[in-house]
Amino acid sequence: MGWTAGIKFTPGLLLLLLLPQRDCPRAAHAHSLCYDFTILPKASPGQSWCEAQGQVDEKTFLSYDCGSQEVKSLSLLGEEVNGTRAWQEQMETLRDVGNLLRQQLLDVKREKYTDRDPLPLQGRMLCQCEANGCTRASWQFGSQGQTFLLFDSENRTWKVLHPRGRRMKEKWESDREVTEFFRKISMGDCRSWLESFMVHWEKMLETTASPTMAPATAQSRAMAITPIAWILLVTVLTSSLLLGLLG
Repeated sequence: MGWTAGIKFTPGLLLLLLLPQRDCPRAAHAHSLCYDFTILPKASPGQSWCEAQGQVDEKTFLSYDCGSQEVKSLSLLGEEVNGTRAWQEQMETLRDVGNLLRQQLLDVKREKYTDRDPLPLQGRMLCQCEANGCTRASWQFGSQGQTFLLFDSENRTWKVLHPRGRRMKEKWESDREVTEFFRKISMGDCRSWLESFMVHWEKMLETTASPTMAPATAQSRAMAITPIAWILLVTVLTSSLLLGLLG
């Protein structure tokens, strides 16, 4: 049995296998959804071995512990989508990604210092929906804030940015199951969640923008009333002047 035996394939992932590719629905603005993972190969007692944070349009809305499966909503968006089907599927997939990265990290040894423990692994999954409906998806991997390896999900291509990413590329590029896993999660599940979250996110943006329109409307009304006031004032002064002359 391969490493995929313990992974639950969510509806978003399965749909990518069965249906032809399609773009996100057109939106007024471009939107993005990303997840940052930090995997510790050997965590201390009481220390989380995997943490993930989710961001919509670069604003953090959740924190997830892959080990304890504890999730925290960190924004109004998180509270809004908490309990939805997309939210639940998201948790299950994030757990699967954490387990896979941990297993892969334990197999990847450092190129030179093989007597030391592997460095913590940092990964970022990103999917974007542009205003014209086009989508993009990718993965980044590295450690200690430095990116070692890029994966273009659409083209299934790997790019090494640092010598330490060479071993990872060789291992993952030759493993079709791992490559397909990364691609399907970023282009299937991530895109499905983004579509779902976009509905709530855009409503929240509209609600936030609405109060700022009120002062502008009031100001416009005030500017519209001003000419009328001037006309009345001129009429009163003219009438008074005529009465004075006739009197």
